[in-house]
Order: sequence, then structure tokens, then C-alpha cells
Amino acid sequence: MTNTPEPPMRVGIIPVTPLQQNCSLIWCTKTMRGAVIDAGGELDKIKSAVEKVGVTLEKLLVTHGHLDHCGQAGILAKELGLAIEGPHEDDRFWIDKLAEDGGKYGMHAESFEPDRWLKDGDKVTVGELELDVIHCPGHTPGHVVFYHAPSHFAVVGDVIFSGSIGRTDFPRGNHQDLIDAITQKLWPLGNDVTFLPGHGPTSTFGRERQVNAFVSDYALS
Repeated sequence: MTNTPEPPMRVGIIPVTPLQQNCSLIWCTKTMRGAVIDAGGELDKIKSAVEKVGVTLEKLLVTHGHLDHCGQAGILAKELGLAIEGPHEDDRFWIDKLAEDGGKYGMHAESFEPDRWLKDGDKVTVGELELDVIHCPGHTPGHVVFYHAPSHFAVVGDVIFSGSIGRTDFPRGNHQDLIDAITQKLWPLGNDVTFLPGHGPTSTFGRERQVNAFVSDYALS
């Protein structure tokens, strides 16, 4: 019987808020240190998942400034004494109006100032893991994707979904920017990359290049 080696990174999905946003817990299996990505709400549910896995949280990461992705990231950061990294500073205007947007959707949200705004080409660390930061504007101007090359795994927020892409009808959204980000920044990472979107099931870039009605090779040809 062969012992399969433990992968360097593990990921847990914690759907939160009435919008069922895929908040995720990623951790370094060697150090058991982790980060929560997109703490939009239901903090008790997030904390209980962290406790269950036995991970020590190092930081919070944010893909973009929308309410369901980061409405309660600032609250969690204060409560646990953690730093927030992300998104790109072009999403500052979204984060500044989180409380206002929360009121509209009946969700409690607070604006915050990230400890580190991220830009294209930056790296973020979690335990001994290193993730690449890819700026992918379009859904929001400051949207970033977190990519762990050794695992061929990306957390893409609302850039692309299984069978769809992010909405671009929000303030400062841009459809062409989004298509360009997907085809020029994500596709080159490889067809075998599995991605976790902000909503719905995981998929691979290769599958989306075949079947996605918005960005498949056929749709764009």
C-alpha cells in the first residue's frame, strides 16, 4: 500500500451570506497556518470551520470589494487581531461604502483599510505557501486572483464561474477588461488549473475554454 504524500496546500469552502458566497479557508499542511479568503459574513460559521480543522489563522485575504466577499472582513480582523491583504486599491470606493451597501441588502457590513493593498505580480504568503497575485479587473476594477502554482489551484472570486463570468454592470465594471483578464492572465496558467469561484462549483480553465458560453475558445473565435 502506498502512502500518498500530503499536498502542500488544503482548501475548505465555507458558503456564507444569503448570496452563498464561497468564503474559503486555505492552509499550509506543513505548518497548519492558514488564511481566510473573502470573509463576507457569518463569522461564527467561519471561526467554527477554522477551529474544526485546527488551523492557526495568519491573515485575511480579499479578492474584491463587494459586500458578500468582504463585508465582515474588517470585523473579523479586529476580533482576531489579523492583517488584511487585498484587494487592489482600485476597489477602495467599494470598501468605503460597505456599511451603506449592507443596509440596502439587510446585511451588517463595515468598511476597513487593508494592511496591504495588492497589485499584479505581488506574492502573499500563508505558512510556507506562496501565492501569486493576479490583478483581473472587469467585475470590479480592483479584483485580484490568488494562484498557488505548485497546486495548479486558483481562488478567482467573481472573475469567472463554472459556465459563466462575473457581472460587469456595476460601477466601474468593464466587460472587455474582464474578457482580457481571463484570456490573457488566467488561460496562460494552464488548462489543468482548478479554480474556486466566488459562487457555485469549482471547475478548470481547460473545461471553461471548451464550454463557457462567454469565454470558450469557440465563443471568442
